[in-house]
Amino acid sequence: MSFLAQRPMPYCRGCGHGLVARRLDEALGRLGLDPKRVVLTTDIGCVGLVDPLFPALHTVHTIHGRSTAVAAGAVLADALCAEGGLTNVVMLGDGGATIGLLHLTQAALMNVDLTVLLHNNMLYGMTGGQHSALTPEGFRTSTTLAGNWLPALDLEQVLRGCHGGFYARQLATDRELAGVIAEAIAYPGFALVEILELCTGFGVPLNALDGKALRAAAAAEGRALGVRIRRTDRHPYHALYRERFPVRAEAPPPAPAAPAGPFAHRLARPLGVVVAGSAGERVQTAAAVLAQAAVLSGLHCVQKNDYPVTVGSGFSLSEVKLAPAPILYTGIDAPDAVLLVSADGLREVRGRGDLDRQAPDGVVIVDESLAGELPPGRALAAPLRRALPADAAALGAVALLVARTGLLAREALLAAVDAIGGKDAGALRAAVETGAALGA
Repeated sequence: MSFLAQRPMPYCRGCGHGLVARRLDEALGRLGLDPKRVVLTTDIGCVGLVDPLFPALHTVHTIHGRSTAVAAGAVLADALCAEGGLTNVVMLGDGGATIGLLHLTQAALMNVDLTVLLHNNMLYGMTGGQHSALTPEGFRTSTTLAGNWLPALDLEQVLRGCHGGFYARQLATDRELAGVIAEAIAYPGFALVEILELCTGFGVPLNALDGKALRAAAAAEGRALGVRIRRTDRHPYHALYRERFPVRAEAPPPAPAAPAGPFAHRLARPLGVVVAGSAGERVQTAAAVLAQAAVLSGLHCVQKNDYPVTVGSGFSLSEVKLAPAPILYTGIDAPDAVLLVSADGLREVRGRGDLDRQAPDGVVIVDESLAGELPPGRALAAPLRRALPADAAALGAVALLVARTGLLAREALLAAVDAIGGKDAGALRAAVETGAALGA
């Protein structure tokens, strides 16, 4: 069984990342794992482009260096609070490993049952070929053109110092790589496979490297290949936890009651709302006001904000899911309402396919400047940016939605503004009143 999508690899020609993806696919097939119980957690960088290649698996794309910590939390939550049996594979590069080094060492110390595949091409490939803590001495990068002055961090020794349970080092071209990955995944505890590979964009031209030279360089540094650590004297963390805190047989807890709130609502089923605009125009504040108003109205609520890969570009989209019952699935497969307050927001939503997935009876509210971008009759156009400051247009759209649908009381929005608005509460209240008037 193959888990890998039949699509072109998103990497430079000859990049080792594609080889690792194929060997991971082979390892998962050998183990016969249920794809519904496999999670692929990826880091920032070229390695993070792997997510769409495994559509049958659950994928989580994290911020830089945090992939191991996120995966450890997921594994422990599943093992201790759910039915267990989740397999989590982390894929990261030089940046994820060194920025998140303490996350790696802590997961090794705890012996959390997850597998880390470290793509070590000895430099930062996505951002221009700069040197990293894994760059060998003498290796040329865009920031060490005369050769790196410092020795590379030896992750084998780091893992030994952290009582790591399983560590292996392989080349991306090694035939046995798939078997080693499968062995690491099957290991009951923390496992790290360091995979030495070539960055054909920077490492190869700057160092005249090929596969034979890479193997020779590893040997010259004393970095032997193969499985280097495999301990059988350690139990995974969740097993140690259960020894100390055994589960007692108790009567099942009563079903959670809906949260009490001072305001009424008219929601009979889950409702998903997407708010999209421009970075810096308080899109997420508008979504937070809607979420807080929902809680004050006795509803369950989840808010999820976008976090761009480039981080510094700002936030322009937020999802809010409301429901009269506990929310067990936080995703919004088909949004019931889409609020678009700028051209940036429209581009973002189109890129995500929200409008294509929306039900025919869904609500679309757009600023009047965007009315011509959508089919006639598809959206309710309103002068949001003309009637309100740019940084209040998103909240005005939220108030308009509430006024047109009646799902919440306007007073709930105003109370939410008072609760979270701080020094800007006055301006936010004005935005609610103006948006509500547009929807009257």
